[in-house]
Amino acid sequence: MDSKQKQANIAIVHHTGGGNLGDDAIMDVVIRNILLRWPDAKITALSMNPGDTGKRHGIPSYPIRRHTWSIGYKSGGNQTAGTKHGLSNWLATTRNPVVRLPRNIFRELAFLVTSFRRVRPFDILIVSGGGQLTERSGPWGFPWAILIWVLMAKIAGVRRIFLNVGAGPLRHPLSKFFVRRSLYAANYVSFRDTPSQALARQIGFRGKSQVFPDNAYSLEVNLPKISADTRHRPVIGLAPMPWPFCDPREYASENLQALYDDYIAKFASFAASLVRYSCSLELFGSDAGADPAAIEDLRRVLREKHNIDTPPYEPIDSVDQLLVRMAAMDYVVTCRFHGVVLAHILNRPVLAISHHPKVADLMAALGLAQYCADIRTFDPDRLADTFVSLVDHTSEVRTSMDASLAAYRAQATAQFDKLFPPVRREVRPAQIPASHGSAIAGRGRA
Repeated sequence: MDSKQKQANIAIVHHTGGGNLGDDAIMDVVIRNILLRWPDAKITALSMNPGDTGKRHGIPSYPIRRHTWSIGYKSGGNQTAGTKHGLSNWLATTRNPVVRLPRNIFRELAFLVTSFRRVRPFDILIVSGGGQLTERSGPWGFPWAILIWVLMAKIAGVRRIFLNVGAGPLRHPLSKFFVRRSLYAANYVSFRDTPSQALARQIGFRGKSQVFPDNAYSLEVNLPKISADTRHRPVIGLAPMPWPFCDPREYASENLQALYDDYIAKFASFAASLVRYSCSLELFGSDAGADPAAIEDLRRVLREKHNIDTPPYEPIDSVDQLLVRMAAMDYVVTCRFHGVVLAHILNRPVLAISHHPKVADLMAALGLAQYCADIRTFDPDRLADTFVSLVDHTSEVRTSMDASLAAYRAQATAQFDKLFPPVRREVRPAQIPASHGSAIAGRGRA
């Protein structure tokens, strides 16, 4: 192993910073796996919320785009705007199109110049995380930002890696063009599932690519085992989400509030049936920014419509906290992709209410398609029957999940070993930042 690889300067591009703990798990996993193999590597994050990402993961962090996020995906402001007064303030804030268009062009160019200076010292640029190749916020959002960073890296002679990314939806011609050009500009491409790879081919990408499990499958969880034998009632973890507000472009022509109210009402009806089956409910979320509001709405409907009181929601702010909370559950009901992934890692039988094809695709890949319902069309009574079936087949489901998890971990390890051939010397735990340990401390490479 040469010194250049040992001391590689690596950038990880990921849209972290909105509060999605699945994304943060992926960032921690990639950082940890690189440092386990190349302990002297210098790693930098390029994210949508540099302040939160840097603090959470203990590495330098810079913005992917000029407009950033705060927790909850609220606008974090303009990275190039400063404190101005008088005429300067008017020029910086006016919405007059005569001023706004050239102002935005100038700011974008200034941001690109700064970003290119940042990318030049890197040896490797990794586009990591599941939902990278989507058109959230439109073609000029994620698709454009990814293309620009990859092209800047190519110009600077930096190696470009797409690491187990998810793709879709991609409907706008510009989105398809930007994503296609980004993939062609890469040195290595892997997708997290076959449907993502198929979509890339459908939009015209004919380059070499591979499929590996989502990076979060490399999490190593060391938590005390909790015996369910001492419980009077099984604990069911329920994780609602703010659908369809999480993807308003998908349902732009419909009444989002009406869709949301109907979904929460059905979720509450299903939850009430679990109480009738003598189950104990635990409400939680895997997105610290977006899910708490949906959790409170579900609690309110359970109280007002079904006369069921649930314990006050305790905020979850880290992957470690989320894992500890989920480990205390016997079954998990979730709407989110990484809710399924983490339940799989913890070997908790999972029932999915799918808001996106990626959730249904993952459940099918795990052999659990019969325990997956569509978020828009599910019937609470039928969902309750499905849950009863899941309970009746708990042993078989756990055995199947355990076998597929072992296979996924082996694949993840093989890919990291290929991309970052391990340095042949002992790596002491002290060499790995504390932020990549604790509940997700690893006892192996993956």
